[in-house]
Amino acid sequence: MESEARLTIARTSPEDLKQRQVIIKLDGEWIADLMYDHTMTRAIEPGHHHLRVDNTWNKKNLEFDAAAGEEVKFRVVNRAGRFTWFLVASLGAGPMYVSIERDA
Repeated sequence: MESEARLTIARTSPEDLKQRQVIIKLDGEWIADLMYDHTMTRAIEPGHHHLRVDNTWNKKNLEFDAAAGEEVKFRVVNRAGRFTWFLVASLGAGPMYVSIERDA
């Protein structure tokens, strides 16, 4: 029986704006700065975890459980908001919203 689980987070969606890093924290500890078209995997302890993703405009928090031997997979996407392109055109920058979903 395996004594650890694995966490994989991918930022590969074609819907992603392909801009800005996404800062990944697990249980309050930084584990990665994820750029577009990158995936990270690491071993984690089995049990309950708190995952935070932050693109410096927007943050999302998610809790999950991982069993020994399980590979837990998530997909992260930086998305445009309702007024993002208007603000980019007028100010040169605009908010992007981060989303995270668990993959099967």
